[in-house]
This record gives sequence, C-alpha cells and structure tokens, in this order.
Amino acid sequence: MSSADTQSEPPLPSGVAVAQNLALIRQRILEAAAKANRPAGAVALVAVSKTHPADAVEAALLAGQRLFGENRVQEAQGKYPDLKSRHPDLRLHLIGPLQTNKVKEAVALFDVIESLDRPKLAEALVRERERSGRCPELLVEVNIGEEPQKAGILPADADAFIEDCRGRLALPVTGLMCVPPAGEEPSPYFALLREIARRQGLPILSMGMSADFEVAIRLGATHVRIGTAIFGARPPRQEPVTAL
Repeated sequence: MSSADTQSEPPLPSGVAVAQNLALIRQRILEAAAKANRPAGAVALVAVSKTHPADAVEAALLAGQRLFGENRVQEAQGKYPDLKSRHPDLRLHLIGPLQTNKVKEAVALFDVIESLDRPKLAEALVRERERSGRCPELLVEVNIGEEPQKAGILPADADAFIEDCRGRLALPVTGLMCVPPAGEEPSPYFALLREIARRQGLPILSMGMSADFEVAIRLGATHVRIGTAIFGARPPRQEPVTAL
C-alpha cells in the first residue's frame, strides 16, 4: 500500500466547510423548532466568529448568514467595519463582557449588546446615548447559575435591574441572555431565564450554544449562539488577552 493510500481525505476549503456547517446547523434548528411546535423562523442563529478571521466571516456571508456575534470590542473593530460597509444588512451582537471604557466604541459598532450586566454599565450607556444620540438594542445578561466567576445580574436581582433600566434609564432592553453552568443539565437554567423574561414581558431569549442549543429551543430560545460548530476550533490568539 502506498503512502498516499494511507492518508486521510484532504480537508475541505474553509469557505466550503463553513457553508456546509451552516447548512447543518440551520437544519438542526428547524428540526428542533418543529419538535417544540414552534414555527420556522422562530429562532435566529447568531454565528459567533470570535478569534476567527474576516475571511471566515466572508464565507458565512456568502452562505447567506447575516447575524454574527463577537466577544471583544477590540477584535470586532479589526474585522467588522469593512464587512459592514460592504454588507449593510449585517447585524453584529456583542456577547462578551463590556467594560465601561469601551462603551463609546461598542455603541458605535454593535447593533445589539447582549451583556448588560450591572448598573454602572447601564449608566455609562445612558451617558453615551446622550453624547452620540445612539444606543443599540440591549439584552440583560443573567448569571443564571449564580457562578462567582461569571458576569451577570443574579436571578434574584434581575427584575429590579430590568425595571430600572427600562423605567428610570429608558434603555432599550428587549430580552435576556445567559450561559448555564458547564457540565450541568441546562434545562432548569433555561426555564428560569424564560420565567424572568415572561414576568418582564421581554420577547428575546438568547440562550443555547453548540452543545445545548436544541434544549434551549425547546425551552423558548429566540436566539442561539453557535461558534465552533460553524467555524471550527478556535485558532490560538497571537497576543495575550488583556482586559478591555
């Protein structure tokens, strides 16, 4: 047997792989929604492109994807201004922590900020709205598992925080976001987020990632955040990660 016979199949070109992965994920979303008796189009796919280059995003755009998520303001600034100028219907979500010293940049670039997680950030967004006249759509991040290492409003504090943001501060809060504890059954956490949203009359639930998005759809997710299953394993960063 020649050495060629023992070699595995060559990898697909990255753009082809992204398009195929997107098609598979979209089909799984449709099937999960149908099983939950939810209509087609009830669940939006946020393609999480963190650490992946602009070429990978371009491949997803060519495959029809228009909704993307990024974790870091600085990384998004390096990729998305040009992409948004060439694809005016592209919508960008910030799904990672936002430091108050990056609020101006985040407000200018992102269409949705999913990580409103504390009063200090809410006040900073109000100040930036007064300065620039702009405020993206906002989701409140809930620390649904009450994990000390994670950001987010605690479930017990969520109602009062949401009411203050929407009332006194008049911020455009339209939904909630969460990440359940790793390694635990996510259903109770998704159900709790859904209940908080129900009490507050919020229509958007951003919950569910590559490993658990079908469970999240069953429990009412309107947005699922998928990265690795679309773009593949994240490449290592070339620079140390620093605080935003």
